[in-house]
Amino acid sequence: MTAHPPPAAQADPVEDVARVVELVPGVAFLRPGLASRLRSALSRPDRSGGRTPTAGVRLTPGRDGDAGWHVDVQVVAVRRARALDVARAVRTAVEHHLADRFPTAPAARVTVTITGQV
Repeated sequence: MTAHPPPAAQADPVEDVARVVELVPGVAFLRPGLASRLRSALSRPDRSGGRTPTAGVRLTPGRDGDAGWHVDVQVVAVRRARALDVARAVRTAVEHHLADRFPTAPAARVTVTITGQV
């Protein structure tokens, strides 16, 4: 079963990948970035405007023109799920999503890190 984000007109690829990752069973949330941590510590309201937080996703093009995307995903998993299964499911979902979105591009290299469990 492949998780697909809701359709969006030419959305940012990082936001697309973040939405795909958040739909994977066993993912609690993407690793929060420093800005999110400071915002929660200061108790300020979220000003993201409903956008998907993307601090846990880094998407970079390959080193040369023939290499595919390199995707680094950092997530926090739910405690009841095995971290290995969650990491594999995230990797597969991201690979399938990018293959669907960029069919002529070389395969993406996806690295998933489970940074914690809740």
